Amino acid sequence: MTAIEARDVSFAYGDRPVVEDVSLDVASGEFLGLVGPNGSGKSTLLELLIGLRRPDSGSVALFGEPAVDFEDGEYIGYVPQDVASANGEMPVTVAEAVRMGRYPHKWFRRFDDEDRRAVDDAMARVGITDLAERRVGRLSGGQRQRVFIARALASNAELLALDEPTVGVDADSREAFYDLLHELNDDGLTVVLIEHDIGVVTTHASAVACLNRELFFHGDPDAFVETDALSQAYGDAQHVVHHDH
Repeated sequence: MTAIEARDVSFAYGDRPVVEDVSLDVASGEFLGLVGPNGSGKSTLLELLIGLRRPDSGSVALFGEPAVDFEDGEYIGYVPQDVASANGEMPVTVAEAVRMGRYPHKWFRRFDDEDRRAVDDAMARVGITDLAERRVGRLSGGQRQRVFIARALASNAELLALDEPTVGVDADSREAFYDLLHELNDDGLTVVLIEHDIGVVTTHASAVACLNRELFFHGDPDAFVETDALSQAYGDAQHVVHHDH
């Protein structure tokens, strides 16, 4: 099944075009890295792809249904920008934050054993069981990342969308974070990731999309490195470093 199907998608803030005529597919189980310079429309495109924004023209389908009509929010886990670096006090515990992932399944019923198992399993899967009673606002950036991913897993999400989640996170936590993403992707979770480090994306993702308002490349990471898409999108030559993990 195709997780995301975008066709000729355009979006503008007032009279300022941000995304222009973008078409791409994300297959179920794929790991897509979305790259581009600052202000290139990456975050807006991600929000369009997961149905948080309605395109001015074109269409987006999620799991075969029009994104504008898509109501199965539990299929999608979204980790927005600055989650890891936010320093405000979030007045809930880790367990309470992860439990929010079960809300789309609850409707008006009480939490039951199935909900509790889903929350416990999600926390265990990302290694934060020992943090269950800690306040989210007092965690490190890497720990916050895992809380929001656990919340998505608790909802049984099939698609995980992340917007530069490693900003403000130390190098060791970044390495552990990408190891976790690999494990989740290997287990079948579809991942769409915005990441400013092009070398990280070309090393970890199974597909790359390069954007600067319009789409300059979409395909295999190795092929991406060999094209001139970087210079087209960024305006000058970019040096891509492959990371060994």
